[in-house]
Amino acid sequence: MAGEASAEAARKSSQETATPEEPVFPVIGDDKAAAFFDLDNTVMQGAALFHFGRGLYKRKFFETRDLARFAWQQAWFRLAGVEDPEHMQDARDSALSIVKGHRVAELESIGEEIYDEYMADRIWPGTRALAQAHLDAGQKVWLVTAAPVEIAQVIARRLGLTGALGTVAESVDGVYTGRLVGEPLHGPAKAEAVRALAAAEGLDLSRCAAYSDSHNDIPMLSLVGHPYAINPDAKLRRHAREQDWRLRDYRTGRKAAKVGIPAAAGVGAVAGGTAAAIALSRRRR
Repeated sequence: MAGEASAEAARKSSQETATPEEPVFPVIGDDKAAAFFDLDNTVMQGAALFHFGRGLYKRKFFETRDLARFAWQQAWFRLAGVEDPEHMQDARDSALSIVKGHRVAELESIGEEIYDEYMADRIWPGTRALAQAHLDAGQKVWLVTAAPVEIAQVIARRLGLTGALGTVAESVDGVYTGRLVGEPLHGPAKAEAVRALAAAEGLDLSRCAAYSDSHNDIPMLSLVGHPYAINPDAKLRRHAREQDWRLRDYRTGRKAAKVGIPAAAGVGAVAGGTAAAIALSRRRR
């Protein structure tokens, strides 16, 4: 009798203190829900534009001496874990010079090759699994990134996602003009793009999910009912905890947790990628 009484008391105690199970998410068959994923450091280690630049450098689009001037910018960004407005402006202006005069089809074809060379092995398996869960539930999944939309579309297609929202460079008769259509898809602009897409698709944002590593994407994350901080920088981690948002960190190592950079990625290699993307402008001038 004493043993039975003790066992029953233990069972009741465990039931009272147990943490309630999280509801199943994503909800299967919910056609009013979708998922929106940031790309750089959320789905992929590093920045897509930098990896693209590395591929262009390999194809001798520009010379080695152009790399040194810009390497420090990406090294600083990776170590500090934040974005500098002047660096972003420089990157934007250089990106326009990169594509000016090139055919859209040419960059799309090269993008397919560069994905295999530099990007495929940098996809975070954990984030990829989250995206697949939404697809398996019958929901649409979009990348939302400041990277050129052509690069984003290649990555989305390779991952089997629905599509991508990205920065749009103007083209006339299939040739890039060197100007943007609108502004770069960054920060609040991402939130506006997601809101517009949700309206067009008839989605209920309170039932949608968004995923990002950066505090710059707080406007987008705040739009949806299911925000996730993925490999978050310090500001986003703090905000996510304050708001009780879900958090996932797929990086390894103390340094990654501290400053928000993939521990497996060497700063030197990434810096070279950054410089490659920016320095390409020298060839077009």
